[in-house]
Amino acid sequence: MGVSTAGLAAATVGSLVTEFTGVAGIGELYGLSRALTLPVAAAALLAVVATGSYRRVERTAIVIGLFELAFFAVAWAAHPNIETLAKDAVDQPLGNREFMYLVAAVIGAVFNPWMIFYQQSAIADKKLRPDDLKAARWDTAIGAVLTQCLTGAVLVAAAATLASGGASASIGSVGEISRALSPLLGEDVGRLVFSVGVLGASLVAAIVSSLALAWGVGEVAGYRRSLEYRPFAANWFYGVYAACVVGAATLVWFVPDLVWLNIAAQVLNAFLLPLVIGFLVALAVKTLPEPLRPRGLYLWVLIGVSAIVIAVGLYGGVSGLM
Repeated sequence: MGVSTAGLAAATVGSLVTEFTGVAGIGELYGLSRALTLPVAAAALLAVVATGSYRRVERTAIVIGLFELAFFAVAWAAHPNIETLAKDAVDQPLGNREFMYLVAAVIGAVFNPWMIFYQQSAIADKKLRPDDLKAARWDTAIGAVLTQCLTGAVLVAAAATLASGGASASIGSVGEISRALSPLLGEDVGRLVFSVGVLGASLVAAIVSSLALAWGVGEVAGYRRSLEYRPFAANWFYGVYAACVVGAATLVWFVPDLVWLNIAAQVLNAFLLPLVIGFLVALAVKTLPEPLRPRGLYLWVLIGVSAIVIAVGLYGGVSGLM
């Protein structure tokens, strides 16, 4: 339990750093200093969690997250060539170390370790019963598909713009990412749509990742851990949450290269995959109720796919560091 909690702490800090780089980058895009945007974002996150029950926090996060749907409009405006998409999907420069490092970052972003801890704690906080299992599975599946479609939308839009001149391009700042979308929607509209989408994604992920650590540490330490308690009734729970938020915001404040910091944080998640996925598969095999345990062909497919994802993530992360 202690090992898994340590992994959770590392993953949560890395994820929170990623989310605050989004906030800082968008602020700088509009000429706002990190000295303003980061404290405001941290205060907003603390206020959302400290003043609401789980249901209220969940609904607030959903409303904020809806702004991410703006990326679908951006992808639609790009009018991508389907034939080019299909060709590029199979033509991967797997021998390129920089590309593989980005692959590791993408894997780390998709399989964030804190998601697993958050899900099990949220189920407990919502007081779900076995009868709710089917609905919870659909909820998770729809969310997984939607988030990856959003990721694809951003990639399609950026690739369509950056490759329009027939040459490869590099992106070194949040502003450059925004400007990559400007030809599609116009400079002002493109910047606004991009900003709204990034802020929505950043704030939602910051809320849930920091809650995951507060819940996880609470299970190990045995303190009260629920959004149903007011801050002074569960001071350790809210204290861990606040420490995560403030600590990550402070780190982002002092690091100049936000894009590098963002990618490095996601690669860290890729290195944690053996621990997280290994524990998850072990728990599924040994602790789930007997009728729900994976077995037979399904279990071997699950182990095989997990092993491939872990191997690619580790290889990409190590390649980028060499």
